[in-house]
Amino acid sequence: MKISEIKQALAEVEAVNFRLPTGEYLPAHFHVTEVGLVSKHFIDCGGVERRETVANFQLWEAGDYDHRLAPQKFLHILDLSQRILGSEDLEIEVEYQQATIGKFGLTRDGNDFVLTQKQTACLAQDACGIPDAAFALPQLQIAGCAPGGGCC
Repeated sequence: MKISEIKQALAEVEAVNFRLPTGEYLPAHFHVTEVGLVSKHFIDCGGVERRETVANFQLWEAGDYDHRLAPQKFLHILDLSQRILGSEDLEIEVEYQQATIGKFGLTRDGNDFVLTQKQTACLAQDACGIPDAAFALPQLQIAGCAPGGGCC
């Protein structure tokens, strides 16, 4: 999800609800503690220099159970952060504390914002000498049922 998309969504919803990839909702009293610009400048394992920039939201919860972030307040926070984020329509990354700080993507499902799982990947597959098959996602096997087998 990009900044423009969350702004449009916030103008349409009556409440701000975030859902984890497990389907569990963040407590309604969560806070947006940071909106920032995160730039990463790195070299992949193939020696290619790369840059990545995202808008970062940090979500946090405290014991103030009466706190509720209204969509208009969230839009105001985003407006204030524009001087940091600039005018580029950046992709959003979300940080949320679990056993450790989790990093998530963001999408929308109806009136809910859904934190999506992020995965690491080799960006230089052609240069690292690992067979293509190793980059494929593992296939799901359920009680003798295989993908493409017609039983699922």
